[in-house]
Amino acid sequence: MKELNPLQPQVAPCACSQEAEPAAQDTPAPRAPLSTRNKFVLGAALLVVWGLVYWQLKPFSQWLAFSVFGLEPESHLGEAVQFFIYDTPKVLMLLILVVFGVGILRSYFSPEAARRILSGKRKGFGHVLAALLGVATPFCSCSAVPLFIGFVTASVPLGVTFSFLIAAPMVNEVALVLLWGLLGWKVALFYMGAGLLTAIVAGFIIGRLKMEKHMQDWVRHIRENGTQEHAEDKTWSDRIDYALGTVKEIVGKVWLYVVIGIGVGAAIHGYVPEGFLASIMGKDAWWSVPAAVVLGVPMYSNAAGVVPVLSALLEKGAALGTALAFMMSVIGLSLPEMVILRKVLKLKLLAVFVGVLACGILVVGFVFNLTLAH
Repeated sequence: MKELNPLQPQVAPCACSQEAEPAAQDTPAPRAPLSTRNKFVLGAALLVVWGLVYWQLKPFSQWLAFSVFGLEPESHLGEAVQFFIYDTPKVLMLLILVVFGVGILRSYFSPEAARRILSGKRKGFGHVLAALLGVATPFCSCSAVPLFIGFVTASVPLGVTFSFLIAAPMVNEVALVLLWGLLGWKVALFYMGAGLLTAIVAGFIIGRLKMEKHMQDWVRHIRENGTQEHAEDKTWSDRIDYALGTVKEIVGKVWLYVVIGIGVGAAIHGYVPEGFLASIMGKDAWWSVPAAVVLGVPMYSNAAGVVPVLSALLEKGAALGTALAFMMSVIGLSLPEMVILRKVLKLKLLAVFVGVLACGILVVGFVFNLTLAH
C-alpha cells in the first residue's frame, strides 16, 4: 500500500458544486417591472388621491392654523401661517402634475420638433396663443411657474413662455368679474386688454433679445438633450418612466426654492399696509405710479385676492391707474415668484424680465390715469 506523504497537502473532495446551487437559490429574484396596464391603474389611483388631497388643502390649512395651532383667523400671523400651509403643498402638487404631463408630451417630440411647432410661421402667433392660455389658467404667479418650467424644459421658445408667465396670474376670469362688479365693464375690459398686450409685447421683446444662454445650465441641458429617440420607438411604459424621471430631475432641483418663495410670500401676506399705500397712491405726482409698482413687488397674492385690496385703496383715495399698476405689480412681479424663477433663470435674464414687465406696467398705469381717471 502506498504511504501518504505527511508533507504533501491533502485535497478534500470539493463541495463547491453541491453548495453553490443552494446559495443561488437563496438569492431573491429581482422584481419584475410593472406592466403598462398596472402602471395605468396605479396612475389613475394616484390621480384620484391627488385630486382628493388638493380639494381638501384649504379646509385642512384653516383647521391646522386656527383650530390646532389656535391662531386668530383675522390676525396677521394667523393669515400668514394658513397661507403657507395651504400654498406650499398646492404649488408642489401642481409642479409634480404639470412636469409629469409635460414629460409625457416631451416623449413624443424632439426639442427641434417642439420648437418648430410652437414657434409657428408667424412670429407673434405663439405669444398670442400663450397669453390666451394664461387667461384660461386661473393661477397666481407661483402656481404658474410649474407650467413655465415645463414649457421651458420642453424647448418652447423663451419669449413665448414669458408671455404665458405674465398673462396667467395677471388676467383671469375671477379677477375680471370682480373688477366688473366693483368698477364697471369698461375698466374690466380695459384691464384685460392691457394685461394681454403687456404679456404679448413683453414676451416678444424678451424673445427677440435671444437670451437662452442666460437660463440655468440644468435647464439648457434638458432643452438641448431632450428626447432623442424616435417617438415610435417608445412604448407607453417607456413614456411613463421617462415622465417620472423628468419629475425627479426637475422637482428635485426647484422644490426648495418653491418653499422659500412661498414662505416669503406668506410672511408678507398678512401685513398689507393699506393706509400707507393709499397715501402714496393718492398723490397726484408723476412718481406715484413707479412708487406703486415698487411697493407691489414684495407683496404676494393672486388677482382675485388683490382685487378687494384694490377696492379698499380706491375708497381711501388712490388714483385708479396707480392702484391698477400696483395690482399688476403684486401679481406679475411678486418677490416669491422671483425667488423661484432664480433657480431657472440666471440673474441677467431675470433682471431683463423684471425690467421689461415693469416698464409695461408703468405704461398701463399712466394710460389708465390719463384715460379713465375719475
